[in-house]
Amino acid sequence: MLPSIQLWSGPRNVSTALMYSFAQRNDTRVWDEPLYAAYLLRTGLDHPGREDILAHHDADAHRVIDKMLHGHRDRPWLFCKQMGHHLLDLPTEWLSGCTNVFLIRHPAEVLISFSKVISQPSLRDIGIAHQWEIFQELRQLGQSPLVIAGNELLRDPEAILRQACQQIGMEFDPAMLQWPAGPRPEDGIWARHWYANVHQSTGFAPYEPREHSLPPDLQPVLEAAMPAFEGLSTFALRA
Repeated sequence: MLPSIQLWSGPRNVSTALMYSFAQRNDTRVWDEPLYAAYLLRTGLDHPGREDILAHHDADAHRVIDKMLHGHRDRPWLFCKQMGHHLLDLPTEWLSGCTNVFLIRHPAEVLISFSKVISQPSLRDIGIAHQWEIFQELRQLGQSPLVIAGNELLRDPEAILRQACQQIGMEFDPAMLQWPAGPRPEDGIWARHWYANVHQSTGFAPYEPREHSLPPDLQPVLEAAMPAFEGLSTFALRA
């Protein structure tokens, strides 16, 4: 089994920026949401660009997992940006041989941002509950997964990335702090629906606190998400 970093995030976080950061390393290849097509096929969800995603990306989850673990590599490390809920109903045993990192953001901020693209997001849509389940399973297997809070990463990218690299077993590379503006060849075909802001970036934007004011119909989702978020937050790196 070849070394891989599995980043488990939720939507509307800084996961794509973190993927771009690792893409600057000479020892790392990145893979954008390998299990997204399989997730759409299993759930039947009508996400933006669904037909293009299914046409251009492999929807066989088991084949994708095998490729992540055993596929050809031209660099020592593979960094896979994943959404926690994309692992829905799939086995998790394969994660025991990977370095697992969890990226979290306050669920109120996620819901406010996500609802601008997909109306009435559910607890499943924002992924935090699945992140917490995966995290607990890995702890039971004896792993100590990394947890990165998006706000801490934006407050001090170098400090958080240095800590993360040390725990992963990689040397920190200052190139991780900047990248060229615009799309990347590794972007999933869904990028045009979701990545407008990150395509304008050349590094991690400074953290700006957001209002956590939600419409009443999303309040139950927030309340259901908070225990998982609070559980993961206790393990998060601090700048």
